Amino acid sequence: MLTRVYVPALAAYCHAFGQWRMASEALAKMQAKDPVMNGLIIKSRYGDAAMNPLVTIVRKHAADVVRYAAEFGLTPVARSRIAAGINATQLPSKFDGLLR
Repeated sequence: MLTRVYVPALAAYCHAFGQWRMASEALAKMQAKDPVMNGLIIKSRYGDAAMNPLVTIVRKHAADVVRYAAEFGLTPVARSRIAAGINATQLPSKFDGLLR
């Protein structure tokens, strides 16, 4: 269940996903036009070969999306951690019964 507390993190997830998708689509268009280098290598303003900045942008936002998705339990690893926490037996604590 999501409450207002989660809104900023959810907004950040949505923003990162949108940026990732936009950069991925732009890179895909460049790849379609460049069958040799697939848009991964471009010419710099000095004429040298350089990595396409879109590659870095796609990677950064993909990492952000995965990180936020894990926070919401949307990855297989995060789901397994949640499931393990639900089924885990808790040892008694000296603070048990403090709050009633």
